[in-house]
Amino acid sequence: MPIRVVLAEDNTLLREGIARLLERADGIELVGTAVDRPELEALVEACTPDVVITDIRMPPTGTDEGIQIALRLRETRPEVGVVVLSQHADPAYALALLDGGSEGRAYLLKERVSEVDELLAAIRQVAAGGSVIDSKVVEALVTTKRPHTSDVDRLTPREREILGEMAQGKSNAAIAAALVLSTRAVEKHTNSIFSKLGLSEEIDVNRRVKAVLLYLAEGNRGG
Repeated sequence: MPIRVVLAEDNTLLREGIARLLERADGIELVGTAVDRPELEALVEACTPDVVITDIRMPPTGTDEGIQIALRLRETRPEVGVVVLSQHADPAYALALLDGGSEGRAYLLKERVSEVDELLAAIRQVAAGGSVIDSKVVEALVTTKRPHTSDVDRLTPREREILGEMAQGKSNAAIAAALVLSTRAVEKHTNSIFSKLGLSEEIDVNRRVKAVLLYLAEGNRGG
């Protein structure tokens, strides 16, 4: 079965260019295109896609429609993957996109569209429940925190295991249940993770998502 994709992009040339790429790709079926958020929402309801590719900023407000769509789909259609395209390597948008879990989400810069294999790989990854964060976005985040991402290497095997569960959007209680640990033990491990990653001063939601970003970046680098 091909991966059913809906595309939302208000720039006509870019929308048509991406559409052509998708139409020529093996194993992918473009089932609809939209130019704004209302059209995209209607297409999702009508076409039941596996993956939504969306511009981060679209009419009607031109702010963060792509992020809003992704967050809404997390609640209403969690099985639908979302690839968000942006012109800017802004970590704040990536943090918002991953709030609530990283599975089935990708954040790519629009310049990657010309790298067809990378775009198609991201589509297939999110369709399978995986995550892709553009390396330039991770670099922008890491630059504001510290000069490298090797702090992830300092984590113990148990801490990496817990961080992996965190990347799925799980709470401490859910992680404890999954790994057969006490909630208190998970809390101690997560505090150690935040300390080693230099995130101790962040508010809890932000540091959890930033920790996940660094974990994903380390995985991409190692893979």
